[in-house]
Amino acid sequence: MDGNDQPISLSIRKAEDLDSNAWDAYVAAHSEGEFFHRFGWGRVIERAYGYESHFFMAMRAEKIVGILPLIDVRAPLLGRSLISTAFTVGGGLLCDDNAVGAALLDKAEALGRTLSVKYIELRSGTAPGSAWSPVTDRHAGFAMDLPASEDDNLKAIPRKRRAEVRKAIKAHGAGEISLRHEIAPDLFYPIYAASLREHGTPVFSKRFLNALIAEFEDDIDMFFVETDGAPIVALLNFKYKKKYLPYYIGALHSARACRGSEFVFWVSMRHAAEAGYQVFDFGRSKMDTGPFAFKRLWGIEPEMLTYHYCLLSASELPNVSPKNPKFQMFTKVWRQLPAPVTNQLGPLLAANFA
Repeated sequence: MDGNDQPISLSIRKAEDLDSNAWDAYVAAHSEGEFFHRFGWGRVIERAYGYESHFFMAMRAEKIVGILPLIDVRAPLLGRSLISTAFTVGGGLLCDDNAVGAALLDKAEALGRTLSVKYIELRSGTAPGSAWSPVTDRHAGFAMDLPASEDDNLKAIPRKRRAEVRKAIKAHGAGEISLRHEIAPDLFYPIYAASLREHGTPVFSKRFLNALIAEFEDDIDMFFVETDGAPIVALLNFKYKKKYLPYYIGALHSARACRGSEFVFWVSMRHAAEAGYQVFDFGRSKMDTGPFAFKRLWGIEPEMLTYHYCLLSASELPNVSPKNPKFQMFTKVWRQLPAPVTNQLGPLLAANFA
């Protein structure tokens, strides 16, 4: 830099729809960019829940050098917060350097104070620094490298789980179960809703599912396991960069006897490997829950995830966990309610659990 050169100034502004392609290109090029940073999540959540998105871009000389996607979650039961990215397991800060990150975080904190939110939550992404409170003991991620060959893939699965997968493959070969591979939200939603009711969790709205498919259809796969032409397992997968992400799964009681869940994951693994994906990412699970235990059966060691919080009006960190005593009674009651009641009330309550 000679005496006439000046440092390129940094500016931050809210992204608009016209910025979506440039935003997504930055996410795709960034080493920590993931599916849940994508611009379309703001549109999905606004359509489904009416929550406003504040997606900030940091610019130097008209070039994006950092992003922070925030959702203004106005949950009636839990209060108002800014979450990056709400209703997903990821998001958070992406930036080229610490100065950019600090500027984006200052912008987020200023917005949070203006909106009088309780806290700001960042789900992974670039670590925001010591001023934010890290939480590392609530969620774990489960990702495995995908072997190219079927034999190597089977060998990578622990013996007991491998035996269950073989039984599922045998059941398919005998015609006891069949497979359907298509985007079919009307088939998916009832199975997923029934499965969440069994786990004591309110289901998201059908509107959310439809918005998700409308926004990301080219990056979504759905698989169904059926018996006698009726689906008993439904799995929705996301596809991004080198990763294949089984994300939403629903399974009826009848799926257990024929190992329907094992089969749908196995089929998804092989489909992903054949399509050239290198990582099968089971996503996050809350510690010491049923999904956490199920994923460990596949031989994947959990990787603790760090979320970061900036407390504004809140005096303590949020804890929206099934292990939280405040929610345990709710979970028990929810399981006992008739399905028509949970199907009607679920989408209303799901808006609180971002």
